[in-house]
Amino acid sequence: MNEEQARDWVRHRFGVSRETRLEVFVSLLRDEAARQNLIAPSTLDQIWTRHIVDSAQLLSIAPEEGLWLDIGSGAGLPGIVIALLRDAPIEMVEPRKLRTDFLARATSELELDHAVIHTAKIERTTGPASVISARAVASLEMLLRIASNRSTSSTVWVLPKGRNAQSEVEEARRNWHGSFHVEPSITASDSLIVVAREVRPR
Repeated sequence: MNEEQARDWVRHRFGVSRETRLEVFVSLLRDEAARQNLIAPSTLDQIWTRHIVDSAQLLSIAPEEGLWLDIGSGAGLPGIVIALLRDAPIEMVEPRKLRTDFLARATSELELDHAVIHTAKIERTTGPASVISARAVASLEMLLRIASNRSTSSTVWVLPKGRNAQSEVEEARRNWHGSFHVEPSITASDSLIVVAREVRPR
């Protein structure tokens, strides 16, 4: 998938108005990336493919309603992208103040009134979530451990991973019950998405 195909994908699934708002976010992200290391510089020319569509594809896996919790939101990936494409509440948790400052500016400029941002470690937050996402934050085992207090029996975990996703699932199964499966990413052949439901400790 190239950049033109990525934008066509977004436009076809979410409409021109949502694509336009995502374009504003891309501009904000590019501008802020010049000040802090939000995304790898090598991906700036592939931002729609590597970051926007890579985040947006998670919507097809997750429930449409309920609170979406994004852990380690950083550059707003997938948090801001999800907030632009889904009208249900979203909570972004990020421990680094510079990054939550950026997230606050972006949500304000984009008028994302259904988005809440916390400068905190996930372990220090509370409340059940319908969906939990985390992109390039920690291993699956670690994520389940630090965020399990935000999960219920109906929570769906959607976790973009690299080529080692299956081995991470096998490791997590040693300490966690639940339904785990791995789906391919549409943006890169070596990227996978771990989807987990009914997660609970053994």
